[in-house]
Amino acid sequence: MDQEKIGRFLGQVRRERGLTQEQLAQRLGVSQRTVSRWETGVSHS
Repeated sequence: MDQEKIGRFLGQVRRERGLTQEQLAQRLGVSQRTVSRWETGVSHS
């Protein structure tokens, strides 16, 4: 599975559960920006 597919899946599940990116980020212990990058398939190495 590529990063874009994973990101779309993550965003879909997050929205189905009624969570904002900020809420998901808090639950996972990461920043909202990280969740946004995951969902858009953007990564910076």
